[in-house]
Amino acid sequence: MNPEQDAIPHGDPIALFDSWFAEARAAEPNDANAMALATATADGRPSVRMVLLKGHGPDGFVFYTNARSRKGGEIAANPHAALLFHWKSLRRQVRIEGPLTEVTPAEADAYFHSRPRVSQLGSAASDQSRPLDARQTYLDRVDALAARYEGEEIPRPPHWTGFRLAPEAIEFWLDRPNRLHERRRFTRERERWSSTLLYP
Repeated sequence: MNPEQDAIPHGDPIALFDSWFAEARAAEPNDANAMALATATADGRPSVRMVLLKGHGPDGFVFYTNARSRKGGEIAANPHAALLFHWKSLRRQVRIEGPLTEVTPAEADAYFHSRPRVSQLGSAASDQSRPLDARQTYLDRVDALAARYEGEEIPRPPHWTGFRLAPEAIEFWLDRPNRLHERRRFTRERERWSSTLLYP
């Protein structure tokens, strides 16, 4: 077999993510910022769900949620998580692992009020992850809040917030013919990144 040049080079994994993410936003038909978020309870029982990336940079990867939800409770009990991006159109994956910290109230306010008004109402009306007797109950709560705050700014509920995952490890996966895939894992110690190729 002919040798191949590595398509996932050693370097700055944040810059590489930026490049791959830009390509995904141009290629993916829906929600290139969708990512699987895996959390776990204090005793290690995992759960996973899809959320949306709402900010990223060298300091971390940001998403927003209801802190009283199941994932919020797990984050409070065990503030470490893993993210997975799967860009099927590009045949690429990125896995990211690290600790979570809550964003500032100012950051949460700014993002909450940047959302469409109906999304703000939906978040404020939702007891996320709690039992619901009927969907109409939720819709009625949305309508009631819409009437209450007609013509006014909707206040961000204090339990609706964001979290930033500070990456300690980032792994890039690239599809190759005949399942001879390419993987490179970056790990960070303090401010320095090292990397190694992995067998697929």
